Amino acid sequence: MTLKILAAASALVLASLSPVQAQGLVQGAQEGAARGELAAGPLGAVVGGAIGAAVGTANGILGVDRRERFRIYASAERRPSYAYPGAVRVGAVLPEDGVVYYDVPSEFALKGYNYTIVNDHPVLVEPGTRRVVEVID
Repeated sequence: MTLKILAAASALVLASLSPVQAQGLVQGAQEGAARGELAAGPLGAVVGGAIGAAVGTANGILGVDRRERFRIYASAERRPSYAYPGAVRVGAVLPEDGVVYYDVPSEFALKGYNYTIVNDHPVLVEPGTRRVVEVID
């Protein structure tokens, strides 16, 4: 019974998220479930998946482990920063002119995204829309 309730709750949360949020949620759920299965069997997998999903969503597309590595990578590249008026946040659409976009290295497994530097912060961007999907602090 508890497993069915947790599974239904997870499905409801997944259905209400944008694709960007869902990607972090799914990855976090998979990683949490794998760790929970090892630690406490099937129930541990469900609980671990729920906790992992929350962490995956809270930490964006890159997740906890890759976020810091990506920030270090982007800093080492010493790319010029675009001066964006105001605060840059997820959902902001960057202007068509003046921003230079770079490929995300394959080691970060983020096909379909580019990155740039805005107000001295690396940001992940959907190339077709120029919409910011994650700000790396």
